[in-house]
Amino acid sequence: QVQLVESGGGLVQAGGSLRLSCAASGSISSINAMGWYRQAPGKQRELVATVTSNGSTRYTNSVKGRFTISRDNAGNTVYLQMNSLNPEDTAVYYCNLRAAWSEYWGQGTQVTVSS
Repeated sequence: QVQLVESGGGLVQAGGSLRLSCAASGSISSINAMGWYRQAPGKQRELVATVTSNGSTRYTNSVKGRFTISRDNAGNTVYLQMNSLNPEDTAVYYCNLRAAWSEYWGQGTQVTVSS
């Protein structure tokens, strides 16, 4: 059983910063990638950023230059540094882990950006 535990969400004013963390635990044979998705009210869940096992990163256009995804050396924790936040970033942020044969999701953490 794999668990993803997220932390770091909260309320911040526009222009501020937050750092999300996601720690994976359990029986993980091989991690292909970890990343963050978000879902705003009334909208579909969308990819925010991902990082593969070899360190390749991918970002959705709206966060490029503002968000940075990274992983720890062990590869089981992923971070999302979010700078220059704006109200359009308000959403529930979900951690995602893709392994060789399965995919896992965290419970979600709320990020609210006030104008």
